[in-house]
Amino acid sequence: MSPTAEFLTRSADETERVGERLGRRLVPGDVVALSGELGAGKTCFIRGLARGLGVTQGVSSPTFVIVNQYTGRMPVFHIDAYRTESLTELLDIGFDEYVSGDSVTVIEWSDKLEPLLPPGAIRVRVSGLGDEPRTIRIDASEPRL
Repeated sequence: MSPTAEFLTRSADETERVGERLGRRLVPGDVVALSGELGAGKTCFIRGLARGLGVTQGVSSPTFVIVNQYTGRMPVFHIDAYRTESLTELLDIGFDEYVSGDSVTVIEWSDKLEPLLPPGAIRVRVSGLGDEPRTIRIDASEPRL
């Protein structure tokens, strides 16, 4: 399969299943950069992705704390850049350490920190709002799905 995959989902469960499918294939050091409008389903996608990584605890968006950590078959860091105001703010919380270890790092609102993303980041774009179907486009440097 090509390094680019696109899915059309019609429910939160379907969106989670696409995330879970990707999560099963992630390896230590992977960075998943998520983008999409507010309400597009990024957190649904991440819930599934975390399940695919073996995370059993509840997953929620870390909007107010910026980073949540989960335990699965490897550590999973979930960064939400929505409320960040500068790249320096992300560097100050140790962003470089999150994206360079033996963990998987998932970043919501990744477009806000484009210059900090590692070259091999897996880019996921979720499009669609309200009752519309969601289009999920996954771009990776190597086939993942």
